[in-house]
Amino acid sequence: MAAEGRDSNDATSATISLPGGIFLMGTEYERGFPADGEGPIRGVSLSAFEIETFPVANEAFAAFVGATGYQTEAEVFGWSFVFWSHIPPERFNDVVEDTAAYTPWWCKVPGATWNHPEGPGSDVTDRPKHPVVHVSWNDASAYAAWASKALPSEAQWEYAARGGLEQKLYPWGDELVPGGRHLCNIWQGEFPEEDTAEDGYAGACPVDSFPPNGYGLYSVTGNVWEWCADWFHTDFSVGVPTHDPTGPSHGESKVMKGGSFLCHASYCNRYRVAARTSNTPDSSASNIGFRCVRNI
Repeated sequence: MAAEGRDSNDATSATISLPGGIFLMGTEYERGFPADGEGPIRGVSLSAFEIETFPVANEAFAAFVGATGYQTEAEVFGWSFVFWSHIPPERFNDVVEDTAAYTPWWCKVPGATWNHPEGPGSDVTDRPKHPVVHVSWNDASAYAAWASKALPSEAQWEYAARGGLEQKLYPWGDELVPGGRHLCNIWQGEFPEEDTAEDGYAGACPVDSFPPNGYGLYSVTGNVWEWCADWFHTDFSVGVPTHDPTGPSHGESKVMKGGSFLCHASYCNRYRVAARTSNTPDSSASNIGFRCVRNI
């Protein structure tokens, strides 16, 4: 496999070439979420493709905005969702407009955008290598088109995230914290009250903060959710391996993979490589980002 970058001076734009082939996708993990459609385990065949080594970082997204004048949907709508404890207490009452009905830790914050992640008074000047957040699926697709790339299919994403390992829970194996070593950015403590940040971070972290997987990809577990190209569905079957699956032609929500810094065993252990969730294509939040692919 080979790595190359759109800009040799920006390591976060590097890509990895993967040969494709047949792999086992999905899981029958007993502590998973049946409604998410994580199973059945099935053979999938993929053509060769390139995938970005890192999630798209703030500095790369800033270059896109600077070149095109693009406005994200959060900017157009005038607000986005921010996790409650990431809003400074002295600004909380001033910036929080409302909370989500069934997940009250998500706060509707007017002015929360990719370059103002916690709303007015925050910015990304000191976070160039953090993954860009508050980007919808539509925003991510616009960036990918500008970069002459695409969002990965769910199958491409999972194949790449597995790093060459077969049917392991995580990109490095089956133990979340092998030898007591944290290998990803997820929640520790009591969700949603306290994140003890034993992994070093209580929120998003730079995209190169933890070791890469076997293919050289960083930040595929935790940190921020990553948009995939596919419409979300749960109608999978076993048999002859499906070649280059892309999901149904229409739907209501798009697939997201990888989990985020908010995932915790007690609430959302979707930081496993086969885990999945979804969101509407115009949705954004402070824990959703993306990375791109190119077919070769």
